[in-house]
Amino acid sequence: MSGNGNGAATAEENGPKMRVIRVGTRKSQLARIQTDSVVAMLKAFYPGLQFEIVAMSTTGDKILDTALSKIGEKSLFTKELEHALEKNEVDLVVHSLKDLPTVLPPGFTIGAVCKRENPYDAVVFHPKFVGKTLETLPEKSVVGTSSLRRAAQLQRKFPHLEFKSIRGNLNTRLRKLDELQEFSAIILAAAGLQRMGWQHRVGQILHPEECMYAVGQGALGVEVRASDQDMLDLVGVLHDPETLLRCIAERAFLRHLEGGCSVPVAVHTAMKDGQLYLTGGVWSLDGSDSMQETMQATIRVTAQHEDGPEDDPQLVGITARSIPREAQLAAENLGISLASLLLNKGAKNILDVARQLNDAH
Repeated sequence: MSGNGNGAATAEENGPKMRVIRVGTRKSQLARIQTDSVVAMLKAFYPGLQFEIVAMSTTGDKILDTALSKIGEKSLFTKELEHALEKNEVDLVVHSLKDLPTVLPPGFTIGAVCKRENPYDAVVFHPKFVGKTLETLPEKSVVGTSSLRRAAQLQRKFPHLEFKSIRGNLNTRLRKLDELQEFSAIILAAAGLQRMGWQHRVGQILHPEECMYAVGQGALGVEVRASDQDMLDLVGVLHDPETLLRCIAERAFLRHLEGGCSVPVAVHTAMKDGQLYLTGGVWSLDGSDSMQETMQATIRVTAQHEDGPEDDPQLVGITARSIPREAQLAAENLGISLASLLLNKGAKNILDVARQLNDAH
């Protein structure tokens, strides 16, 4: 903008010429809220840009009568959005990071990992059970969840409960809970409930000893074309270093295990005094067989990153040139090391059986 001192007039004159960034998102209310939050952060950095939101339905939004783990498609909530990105119909796409596979299709990358909100799972109870916990629900109470990870861990911890698949967006699941007499409670990501402003419905937060969370849960990822350096620079300002490094470790762990939504894999990460702690676990479908371990690595994030002649700057699908490469590699190595440890102790057998049983059901 010209510095003629008349900001309002200049903005008006230049209005039609303002560069427009097209942002792809799923159509659900939660997806729109998440996308709006990312756009608001970008607007704060780039007040001279305009943002246009392009909402679309994905395969995962359309197939609502089948458990996610049964559909057998890695990019359930991302494929249509990536198609729009590939065709240059949008410039960037906002996702829940946990929906993004650890191996992205060629030509795409995650250009920003935003600051993580509460990564834990939350329990929402049917109105007649408000004040209860999972432990105090009556015998044979039915708990709804769309996740094998949650069901496996919670069946092990709360054998008096029954777990049943529940699909649909947050609004749909809450309606099913409140209006049908089928479920005593449902399990949802705490971050989604917070973003929707529904904290008052949370009856219990599940801590890691009860239920570890999904890889990337609570964080938002911004996907762009890997060759679009301009857009990578634009969204790169949103990277939150701690969230990024935790999520690199988590995604590397999942990738090395070759896990996905068809097997129960869960994690917990923490950064403290320059140490990154990663706990990871695998479970059989009914939770009866499980294995988990914790490892840590020293992470230095203070060194200034310098661009080097890297052939592939991506780690587990993420590009973050503003964060020291050494720290990213240490996080990735931590995830790989923990996965290798579990595989050496027999985790592959647990996962193979879980996969076969899930496919057979």
